[in-house]
Amino acid sequence: MPPPPAPPAPKPSAATVTPPASAPPLNLQGATTPSEQKLLDNWLNIQSINLTRHAKSLRPFAKDEFGTSPASPSDAHIEAVNRFIDKFRSKLVEMARWVDAAAVAARREPTTDRFQVLLTRKQAAGNRVLHAEGIWDFYFDLFVQRLSTFGERLRTVDRICANCYEDLYVGVGTAQPTPSLLPFSYASSGFSPATFRRGVPLRRLRHNPNLFPLIMLPQHRLDNVWALSSILHEVSHNLQADIGLWEEIPARVYQRLTTEGKLPPDIAQVWAHWHKETMADMFALVLGGPAAVESLMDVVGRSPASTVQFSPDSVHPTPYLRVLINLILLRRLGFDKMAADLTRIWQRLYPRVSPNDIPPRFMKTFQPAAEMVVDTMVFQPYRQFANKSLAQVVKFGPAQMAMIETAGRRLAAGQDPGTVPLRFMISAARFALDKQLATPQTITDNFYRILGRR
Repeated sequence: MPPPPAPPAPKPSAATVTPPASAPPLNLQGATTPSEQKLLDNWLNIQSINLTRHAKSLRPFAKDEFGTSPASPSDAHIEAVNRFIDKFRSKLVEMARWVDAAAVAARREPTTDRFQVLLTRKQAAGNRVLHAEGIWDFYFDLFVQRLSTFGERLRTVDRICANCYEDLYVGVGTAQPTPSLLPFSYASSGFSPATFRRGVPLRRLRHNPNLFPLIMLPQHRLDNVWALSSILHEVSHNLQADIGLWEEIPARVYQRLTTEGKLPPDIAQVWAHWHKETMADMFALVLGGPAAVESLMDVVGRSPASTVQFSPDSVHPTPYLRVLINLILLRRLGFDKMAADLTRIWQRLYPRVSPNDIPPRFMKTFQPAAEMVVDTMVFQPYRQFANKSLAQVVKFGPAQMAMIETAGRRLAAGQDPGTVPLRFMISAARFALDKQLATPQTITDNFYRILGRR
């Protein structure tokens, strides 16, 4: 028989536990050893060196560092960014000197008070450097895309935006030069395009004002050139702001709907609230033609729950109604049959709009209100247009559509479209795709080859 197991060893009581030996207290006062002093001096010296070099790394951008091709950022854009960042850089260099003075004092008199001053200044200056570095990085990321395969495509977008500005300002016909810093485009991920207007504070710029209009396009939109009417919509937001229509349009819409239209104030207020997006749609259609409506149908043609749901607080009109508003303008521009056909197609896609989707009192007044809104925005004179209407400043009708069709055929064949305005080329690509004049990839390749290098 095996022997019984040994009983467990007794646990030591608290009284028998021997506490670990404590480390001897550090002597933080008085003289140090020569080796310690050398290491401390080195560390103090390096703090100011690191910070100074960090600040100076936020250097001005060279005009050729993002290439010298037509897709490269313009000299004007680079110079504007350099001037902007230089305001931060000069302050950072001064703060680096402030830290260096504290480091010198700490080497001369290595006391706790001196160290605390240095560490506090170092953190304050470091935070300011990181603040400025975020702005520098934003513009670096923006500009460096022009060295990638996106370069030619973004150059094309820039040129279309510039053409919109040029033709609008020329159409106004007064001595009003176009802004020197025109929209600058860049690619990003996501579903929807966006724009950031000139002068608007941006989080990415640490809430400093945006220097020039930015047009952000999802990568997939750049692959479908016939759907790039979003460019016309986004650049139109900037045109509204730059030419001074931003405040006037909602007041004009509200006044006309409540007086001439005799609509209740709450309904007129909804239409006035929709003014930014509605006016951008109106601009896009007169700038680019019917592809703007067809592209809009591509984007907002989603599930009924998404497309017909009314929200008076949204800045966008209810998607179902938004398309119908655009089709009113298409008809007013002389495309009655196309407008009627697209209206029937749209209503076949969404045959049932219930009172739970759109309030009956809004739906009852929709048609006369929409007609009046379109007329107010596009066919009434504005002082910003030298007392002309948008339709007079930027003309679009059957003659311009004939130019688009010719350009679409030439685009599909890989031929230069000639003197057609670049803003028409999106509709030309749509025409070529609708008529199956070439494969989608051929249309895309020809579009960027012709417009990006032209």
